[in-house]
This record gives sequence, structure tokens and C-alpha cells, in this order.
Amino acid sequence: MHLRPRFVLIAIVFVIFAFNLATAKAAPRKAKVHTVGLGAAKRVPYSKAGDPSGAAAGETSLKIRPLVVDTVLKDWTTGEDHYVTDRSFAVRRAIRINDALPGDKGGRWVWQRGPWLLVDRVTGKLTAVRLPDYDPGVSLVSWFRDYAAYCGLTANGKNLYAVVMQVAARKPLLVQKLAAFDPAAGRTGAVCAAPEWQREPLRITFHPTGREAASFEIVPGSAVLVEETGDEDQPAEAAPAK
Repeated sequence: MHLRPRFVLIAIVFVIFAFNLATAKAAPRKAKVHTVGLGAAKRVPYSKAGDPSGAAAGETSLKIRPLVVDTVLKDWTTGEDHYVTDRSFAVRRAIRINDALPGDKGGRWVWQRGPWLLVDRVTGKLTAVRLPDYDPGVSLVSWFRDYAAYCGLTANGKNLYAVVMQVAARKPLLVQKLAAFDPAAGRTGAVCAAPEWQREPLRITFHPTGREAASFEIVPGSAVLVEETGDEDQPAEAAPAK
């Protein structure tokens, strides 16, 4: 039995197509390397009028830096960044908000200090860091590993708490009342200085203004931060963040 040339050609094309399809499925996906970094710093006008809960008395400017992912501006940041792991770092947002009243012509844009972000240098993913009772004008965050320690302010604004939160954990490791909050005492560092960490034993010390320092030992545990790679292979080395 002889096959017609046309059917032979179709059979050959089918075999080649099936082979290429199987090869494509078997081949590992090539990892996409993301470029993540903080750009050059600049200063913008900043004051109590624009950020009543965040600006210190007499503060006239705020130093901000762009957060860039793959050459695209993703957000603005302020302050120092903190490396949680060799591929993830935390940094505080700088927010530009419209302060215009109804009836004002045009926008009145002002800068404010915002919450914290967790930046993954491999995937380029930005995640808001959940910090319970965090107040931009009171909470000076002190980082150690994947722990964030700060003085938190309750929603009713009456009590000041010592808080230690582990990144990606559901509940704080520590929540302890320090004192009643007095709004007249001032904000942004005047109420509570940045907490101090000690490695061994793992201990955190809070310094509420006008009161004795309060120290707490923290039971160390495994990091709860899960760094995702998705379906792609992890690159051998991520792009530098600075």
C-alpha cells in the first residue's frame, strides 16, 4: 500500500509539531530578572500644615526617594530602608495628597509620611506591612530581622502601647500598655523615642517620654515571611536595591 505524498507531508508536519510542543512543555521557564531600586533623593516642602500628625515642629522639608521597578516609578519613599532578608527590604512610603477644600480652584498638594512597604527584589512585588495601632505621628519603627517595634496608639487616641510585630504574622508578638496618651505632649518622637533592640537575649526596650524605660524579652521564632518565586526559577542574584 502506497501513501500519497500529500498525506506523508501532513504526517511529517504533525510529528514535528508534536515534538516541538513536548519540548516546549519540558523546558524550564526562564526567570525574569526584575530591576528594583531607590533613586536619587530630593527634598520637597513639608510642614505641620500639610501633615499635622507627622511633621515635627519647625520641619520645613521632607527627603524623599523614588521606588523604581523595571524603570517604572512605583511609589515615593522616605527615611532609611531596612533589609529583612537578602532579597526583601522594608521602606516607608511618602504620600502626596490633595489638601484642597471644596470650592478651592485647582489642587493643593502636600506631602505626608505614610505606612511601610515590603519590597521583594526578585519578583518586584510591593506589599503593605501590617502594623496594628501604628500612628504616623507617634510610631517610630525600630527594625531587627523581620521584627518591627514601635509605640502604638489606640484608635480612640487615649493609650500608648508597646508593640512588636513580626512581618507577615497575623498577631503581634507583644502588646503592652505603656501610658495614657497626652496629645498636648506633642508627637513624632516627643511621646516615645525609637525602641532599642538587644540580640542575646532577644530584648526590646521602649522609652516613653516622662516615664521609666520598659523592657520586654521576646521569644525568638522562625521567620514567617514567605518569599514567593511563582512558576519561575529564582535568579542567581537579584538586582541591587540601591
